[in-house]
Amino acid sequence: MTAADLDQPATAMPAAGRDRPRRRWWLPAVVVLLLGQMAAAMITTAVQQTPTIDEPVYVGTAVTYLEQHSVRFNPEHPPLGKLLMAAGLAFARPHLDPGFRGDQTQLGRHVLYEAGNDPYELMFLARLPMIVLTLLTGLVVFAFARDLTNAAGGVLALALYAFSPDVITHGSLATLDVPAIAFLLASVWLTWRARARPLLYLPMAGVALGAAIATRMSVLPAVPVIMVLGALAVLSRRPREAWRPLAAAAGIAVAAVAVVWLSYLAVDPWLRWTPPSGLPAAHGVRGLLVDWLPVPQSYRDGMRIQFAFENAPWSGFLFGRHYQGSLWYYLPAALLVKTPLGMLVLWVAGAVTMLALPRLRLAAAYVLVPPAVLLAFAMTGARDFGTRYAIFMPMFLAVAAAAVVLVRWRWAHVTAAVLAVFVAVSSLRTFPYYLPYSNEAFGGPAKTHLRLHDSNVDWGQDLGRLADHLRERYPGEPVWLVYKGAGVPAAYGIQARNPLGAQMEDVHGLVVISDSSIAKATGALAQLIRTSGDPVDEVGHSITIYRRP
Repeated sequence: MTAADLDQPATAMPAAGRDRPRRRWWLPAVVVLLLGQMAAAMITTAVQQTPTIDEPVYVGTAVTYLEQHSVRFNPEHPPLGKLLMAAGLAFARPHLDPGFRGDQTQLGRHVLYEAGNDPYELMFLARLPMIVLTLLTGLVVFAFARDLTNAAGGVLALALYAFSPDVITHGSLATLDVPAIAFLLASVWLTWRARARPLLYLPMAGVALGAAIATRMSVLPAVPVIMVLGALAVLSRRPREAWRPLAAAAGIAVAAVAVVWLSYLAVDPWLRWTPPSGLPAAHGVRGLLVDWLPVPQSYRDGMRIQFAFENAPWSGFLFGRHYQGSLWYYLPAALLVKTPLGMLVLWVAGAVTMLALPRLRLAAAYVLVPPAVLLAFAMTGARDFGTRYAIFMPMFLAVAAAAVVLVRWRWAHVTAAVLAVFVAVSSLRTFPYYLPYSNEAFGGPAKTHLRLHDSNVDWGQDLGRLADHLRERYPGEPVWLVYKGAGVPAAYGIQARNPLGAQMEDVHGLVVISDSSIAKATGALAQLIRTSGDPVDEVGHSITIYRRP
């Protein structure tokens, strides 16, 4: 294949209006079909999965937004994502004890299990806005890819997005990872469109960027990137007017900051805020960033908390090794395990094509640079907890993969279609256990716990499934439980004792242990596992069951 094969004249490419009669019926049908299966997968997992470790804190905080109009809980994350959850929770009219006193972890437990609310109903209603946002982002992926290539490229990008196990997993949870990147992706797409109509699209790009940083602070490194891309969009249109790119970048920043302020005002119009006791200090460049950023004080104090998390000692688990600290290659390795093989190939092929094809090199700056910058920052992070910290990869690189439809190699389209089908089959085979997914090269979801832990495989999501499993298969048997999660076992009908609080010789019956606990087991827990023989059962590919005679 030569450069000439890649860079055919525009007459050789499907024109925007030329294939309209042929695609009049099939294109909307395919889009609806892809998003429909994604919606079914996400709703199923949202209904079946009990709260993951982070969700109760967000749900409890969202309830305080409704009831108390206060941002005092969970200040380390901005409010917009939790405001979306509150929009769903408002339909349940959740009860919160006005006299509640406790931290944010206790708040989540109180709202879900102690205040008379239905935890299943609350969790589904909190997750529902995230599902809707994830589906709408699928339309952005499709539109962005179609703008860069053609209808076939849009369909390919949407297929990769809609069948991504990571996107399905985290798009169906009441968490902040997918929403933040969804807004960021929309911002990048709008800056790309601003090349033609800057006055229309650049303000919207700034609003979308503001929504991203008002959802999760980990998106902040992308802010200067989007400002440069906005300036580039204007520069490509009016190269001789130097002030216009500067004005575009400044306008994006102002719009983004305005959205951050509005998100806090939406919770508390009076911006009442008392810094928590023991608030960590930020020094050096981080301290300057905190001091200079023109955002509410509660946002800046949240940044201080996040920087303290990065300075704290954490442990990780990768390929069977439990280690202290973090590994710079953790996220690339985890992505290699948890991304469908066909998707990996299409990501690489699409990125190479964008760089090789002259007509897409400018677009490559928009599609490839933001995730590259975010990945570089994420790889230096202290918390090796899961690919959710790199959820931007399947979302942005789905768009990049669309470039392969422009390759004029004879078998390129057939190969791309086969790889996309392989991705779909791999994704459908893991239904409904998307969270512990790993690809076939690493043994599938049943083997993920041997290589990864935490939100890659066991995030406390299977407590309800465990309750059903014990009731159906092991009625009346004594249960000893080591559960790593935020749920309350008794709330789901699980009557179990803690084996770590008993003498080893007194532990008889079923020993049920979360796989994340197994991965990092030491001391008494490691001895308990060694002396319990081989596993006799498992639940959701995240909880292992032993039997001690």
